[in-house]
Amino acid sequence: MLEWHPAMKRVYFDNNATTPVDPEVLQAMLPYFCEIYGNASSIHSTGQKARSGVEKAREQVAALLGARANEVTFTSGGTESDNLAIQGIVAAAEGEKKHVIAAKIEHSAVRNTCEALAERGVDVTFVPSGGDGVINPDDVRNALRPETVLICIMHANNELGTVQPVEEIGRIAAEADVWFHTDAVQSAGKIPVDVEKIGCDSLAISGHKIYAPKGVGALYLRKGTRTQPILFGGHHERDRRPGTENVAGIVALGHACEMARTKLEAESERLSALRNRFEQGIVAAVPHARVNGQNAPRTPNTANITIPFIEGEAMVIALDLRGLSCSTGAACSSGAVAPSPVLTAIGMQPAEARATLRFSLGKFTTSEDVDFALRLIPGVAEQLRELSPLYKKPVAV
Repeated sequence: MLEWHPAMKRVYFDNNATTPVDPEVLQAMLPYFCEIYGNASSIHSTGQKARSGVEKAREQVAALLGARANEVTFTSGGTESDNLAIQGIVAAAEGEKKHVIAAKIEHSAVRNTCEALAERGVDVTFVPSGGDGVINPDDVRNALRPETVLICIMHANNELGTVQPVEEIGRIAAEADVWFHTDAVQSAGKIPVDVEKIGCDSLAISGHKIYAPKGVGALYLRKGTRTQPILFGGHHERDRRPGTENVAGIVALGHACEMARTKLEAESERLSALRNRFEQGIVAAVPHARVNGQNAPRTPNTANITIPFIEGEAMVIALDLRGLSCSTGAACSSGAVAPSPVLTAIGMQPAEARATLRFSLGKFTTSEDVDFALRLIPGVAEQLRELSPLYKKPVAV
């Protein structure tokens, strides 16, 4: 059995799970650990130096999102941002009966939050996805009720990379006078995100998806959006999120957002070219392999590929032992026995869903990395398929 060795070449194709901290981002945050270490809520000069870093980062995040700085709240990450928006907006909404609309393909941070609300008596409608991994806005419109208080539709799917028609859904929400939240964790920094064009009232992002460290994120909350806090303590972040600010993490997030904003178009084109070459190579070299959502708008870095007659987790392990990191779906679902809810929502049978892998490229992915993956994957897929009684090896003509 081939075993992993530290000297082995490693190629990382799991950037949707997390990204490495960019060295430039690291350098920006380091002074805030030991030199500019003050509490940003302190009024003395040591604290105000930290406050200055926080407020600069707030402006940088706002610039990436097309928002105003005072509409940005710093959090511990995408999950907290989603919860802060969804639970907070629903709690503040008037009326005894409350109804929420979300998508079946939402990330668990949104899906499980909505399910928790359902257990507390809130009606929740999960609208379906098409087979291409895209929500039909008409399904959202048809799900509206007089008691609907919130629509939650993600900007880009974390497994498929498919971009949702959030601008049209934003118009639907505005016409119905319903709040609209979107999870932009997988889109921010990869494709343009403009809260004014989207028309959302709240939007979540996460630092560790865009080369900042884990444990920091942000929530855009449009001025005038009514929420109730879900955490209680001090009066930090304009009473939206109590607790001493993670100053170093916030500075890192701001710097990462600034880097993403200035390099967005060029990096998107580079990643699209690499991703497309990778997908074409896999489909050409692995019989029956298919790319999911390829005809839909997608983030430039994500390839979701079904390789029938294999077990996805076995494939991930086999590739990892040979130097390639990828996943079978969302990192939050690793270890789950059930097939991906996203893949079953687009119509896959359980066996197909379990034979599907996600490859997500990043800013440090090179053409040589793609070459390495294309040399490795076909052979590993063939070895695993030989273990399946259902697979018939193509006969050379």
